[in-house]
Amino acid sequence: MAVINQPSNQIKLTNVSLVRMRKGKKRFEIACYQNKVQDWRLRVEKDIDEVLQIPQVFMNVSKGQVANNEDLLNAFGSTNHDEIILEILDKGEIQLNEKERSANLRQKQNEFLNLISTKCINPRSKKRYPPSMIQKALNQLKFHLNPNKPAKTQALEAIKLLIQEQVMPIARAQMKVKITLLARVQPAFDEHFRALLDTVEDEKAGEKLFEAIAIIDPSNYKTIVDLLQGENAQLKKGEGAVEVLDMAAIKE
Repeated sequence: MAVINQPSNQIKLTNVSLVRMRKGKKRFEIACYQNKVQDWRLRVEKDIDEVLQIPQVFMNVSKGQVANNEDLLNAFGSTNHDEIILEILDKGEIQLNEKERSANLRQKQNEFLNLISTKCINPRSKKRYPPSMIQKALNQLKFHLNPNKPAKTQALEAIKLLIQEQVMPIARAQMKVKITLLARVQPAFDEHFRALLDTVEDEKAGEKLFEAIAIIDPSNYKTIVDLLQGENAQLKKGEGAVEVLDMAAIKE
């Protein structure tokens, strides 16, 4: 909790988030409401009064030290508080308090575990593991989430480790699909589709239709759909189709 000393009274700030900017050797701060700075930067919140606890520039919020005009002029080339506040709000470094850090870490942990859960399955049952079981396995392997690295990058690292160590039966979940093309556009399969397929299990070329059954990474499914919707000069909409045969396939 920060306490601001004003000339005639004391204002106690609770649930405060600081945004800090260093200019030269001076540090400037503004006091904002929790979770509102990101909303402002994402343009979700457009009312600055909903973001700022006090429309004032400080040298130190917790000590109630207000920045004087001389310091502002030297650092920002202006004494316009509104403009300086906007600059700090848009470009300053957000100082999270303990509560916010914990909430952010929990959110990142959930995102991390859910990513692994959706990308992996038990190869025997073909069912996905709940996040709690994944967490238990990662604890065994002493893999801990780094709050400063992207969740997706770490999820891929964790998946690699889980598959390598097999502390529980686990494999990447893939999709089995059937791609059908008109025979006259079959050359497009080799040129545009084959690189998106992990394994081609069967190919059948007939007089009218070409069919292929393949295992793919789920992330490539949308690209295949886009190609079949005419997102490529060689194919027109209606010249091909894709059908999902298995949402939890495993490459043998």
